[in-house]
Amino acid sequence: MTIEERAAEFRRLHEGPGAFVMPNPWDVGTARVLAGLGYKALATTSGGLAFVLGRRDGEAAVSRDEALEHSAMITGATDLPVNGDLENGFGDDPESVAATIHGAAAAGLVGCSIEDSTSTAAGPIYSLSHAVERIAAGVEAAAALPFPFTLTARAENYLHGRSDLDDTIERLQAFDKAGADVLYAPGLIDIEDIRTVCAAVAKPVNVLALPGSPSVELLSAAGVRRISLGTGFIRTAQGAFLRAAREVHDHGTFGGLDGSAVSREINAFMRDS
Repeated sequence: MTIEERAAEFRRLHEGPGAFVMPNPWDVGTARVLAGLGYKALATTSGGLAFVLGRRDGEAAVSRDEALEHSAMITGATDLPVNGDLENGFGDDPESVAATIHGAAAAGLVGCSIEDSTSTAAGPIYSLSHAVERIAAGVEAAAALPFPFTLTARAENYLHGRSDLDDTIERLQAFDKAGADVLYAPGLIDIEDIRTVCAAVAKPVNVLALPGSPSVELLSAAGVRRISLGTGFIRTAQGAFLRAAREVHDHGTFGGLDGSAVSREINAFMRDS
């Protein structure tokens, strides 16, 4: 499947009806498993990549080149459309966002998300005017590509302790007007807040699934069009790993291995090369 075909299919998925789930693999193997299970699109995970590299999530620990190299590995693993989790575009200025969009396309991504987070603790969220300038630069860069690149604009308030729904909606509406294709406010979990956001904007809304999140059915009914997992699956896997490793170390028993996948089951999703 060509990148033009994958890009067109990705756009169609956002048209509904209902929401589609876009899980986040963290390596080639998990990408192939998720594709084999029947998911229709995938996304990279910046946090998952940081963990794979032995670094901390949320501290701008991964470079643009590393993120794009990783993205190319994921896009090469399956024929599914892949969206890139590209943090804040790896730079404060609009030109950095544009450069990241061009790099994303070269890596085989058919879309990406850009955050309004500064990656600094002192002032974690860009001013609204600057955030809009950055998204506008991304929109312009995406429009220059030879295929329909889907740009997602993220309002990061809730991930930085700023539980301000009104400001979050104002930001999403501004990103909508700037030309973003999908709108995303990670950290929202209350179904009424999610319904309010979906009703306040014209573009498709992505919701991050978290422990205790409403079901796909309820999110679809609220107007959500895309659901991503972020670091959900890698943290689930790491949780099982930590429990098993601690049990072996602390108690010398192997109960944590119960329920693990057998090689034959995993091999069924893999390729010879």
